[in-house]
Amino acid sequence: MTAERSALAARPPMGWNSWDCFGASVTEAEVLANARYMAEHLLPYGWDTVVVDIQWYEPDPGTSDYRTVSAPVLDGWGRPQPARSRFPSAKRDGFTELAEQVHALGLRFGVHLMRGVPRRAADEHLPVLGSPATCADIADRTNVCSWNPDNYGVNMEAPGAQAYYDSVLAQLASWGVDFIKLDDVLYPPIQTDEIAAISRAIDAAGRPMVLSLSPGKQLSLKNLDLLRETAQMWRISDDFWDEWAHLHEQFQRAARWAPHQRPGAWADADMLPLGRIGIRAHVGDDRQSRFTPAEQRTLMTLWCLMRSPLMFGGHLPDSSRETLAMLTNDEVLALLECDSSRETVRDGNLVIWAAERDGAQWRAVFWLGSEATTYKAHLADLGCSHWDEARDAWGREPLTATNGSITLDVEPHGVRLLRFGD
Repeated sequence: MTAERSALAARPPMGWNSWDCFGASVTEAEVLANARYMAEHLLPYGWDTVVVDIQWYEPDPGTSDYRTVSAPVLDGWGRPQPARSRFPSAKRDGFTELAEQVHALGLRFGVHLMRGVPRRAADEHLPVLGSPATCADIADRTNVCSWNPDNYGVNMEAPGAQAYYDSVLAQLASWGVDFIKLDDVLYPPIQTDEIAAISRAIDAAGRPMVLSLSPGKQLSLKNLDLLRETAQMWRISDDFWDEWAHLHEQFQRAARWAPHQRPGAWADADMLPLGRIGIRAHVGDDRQSRFTPAEQRTLMTLWCLMRSPLMFGGHLPDSSRETLAMLTNDEVLALLECDSSRETVRDGNLVIWAAERDGAQWRAVFWLGSEATTYKAHLADLGCSHWDEARDAWGREPLTATNGSITLDVEPHGVRLLRFGD
């Protein structure tokens, strides 16, 4: 893996992905609407990546779900092409024009990619660019994604297998793609051979592209070396949606992975199902996020403390003033650049995290209970006894200690985030 790829993810990537609001049916106009909003409102705060999710090659994706097996648009070499019915600028050269428009806004452009070779390409014996093999020769029909069988797996021992992936990634690079969300590689079992092949193909393509691996339903730390060697991001859970049970479960995953975060290699707690989602999505109806305001702050705080990548899932142009304020709270986003972070207390519904950077200290007091509580935070127990005041990062107000402690009112499923020092 090249240093250039790692440098693109020196801090956790931040952006927007079409999945939570548009499922597999996002259009070019919707992508550009979100890109323009991001450039105008969010770019100064680090949000800079726009990602087109699954089945962008499907002309008729349906209204609320992806096709069980798509009817993909392919070129003569078996490579997916944008469906012109949804991406009219693709008549020029794939995603080239759309990527140029996104780049002109000062943003990065990303696409979703399913592992494997399209079934249609294999069934029609389309040739592999740069090889005498055909797509049928490299297809592993025994290794198919259980939830989206668009593709066959690729048998990496077959002649032409690496050439196929090289051709796919070279085309994405030629279109100006900066970010690839690679799906069905961590489900389990981990598809180690294909992950390595795609990583090699990116390096050979001549354009550094961030590689994000999904979904990490049962991902173990034993795979850390492989993940760091091949990718810049990797999911640590199945799809995350706007349900408290999902958020509650992420606490243990965040605690496990946070100590291992480092520039260029980030464990990813998944997308932020905030704002207006479900417009034409895989889960649920058109709605504002079902997370309460307190749960939304808990979500943002935990993701930032863990230093997870942040991919917003809602339709940005419909964001409320409150949602925009949450996404642009620089005191909370500063956690993404901490030197270290970790869970320090887990006692029933009480969870406390600590983070440090350049002499500043953060302490997050999470309350997972369903009723509000009051917590007396003793500064000595927090490791902050040399300070007598803190700043509430969400409320943006000073908090003064009395007799060495600060009394905190915490909402149900809520958090109080304290910053000590400048």
